[in-house]
Amino acid sequence: MVGIDWFLGLSAIMFTIGIIGVLIRRNAIVIFMCVELMLNAVNLSLVSFASHHGNIDGQILVFFALAVAAAEAVVGLAIIIAIFRNNLSVDVSKINLLRW
Repeated sequence: MVGIDWFLGLSAIMFTIGIIGVLIRRNAIVIFMCVELMLNAVNLSLVSFASHHGNIDGQILVFFALAVAAAEAVVGLAIIIAIFRNNLSVDVSKINLLRW
């Protein structure tokens, strides 16, 4: 049986990859995917702790977090598509929404 430390290690690696992706990349879609990766890393650690302690509350919380993440993904992709239609680029360094 795999211990909780392996799941927490995987969660830490996933979260670190997500942070590095957000800080380094300029493509809005890649940044969005890295934020989703960080969210899934937190969900993995929450499920790991809930399973380790034999409590179902953490897994129920992850279910609601995934439902909110699905709605967030729809809104985020809609915003990215709207920005792409206006600027023909998803490079975040070229996006200036405060300009008239």
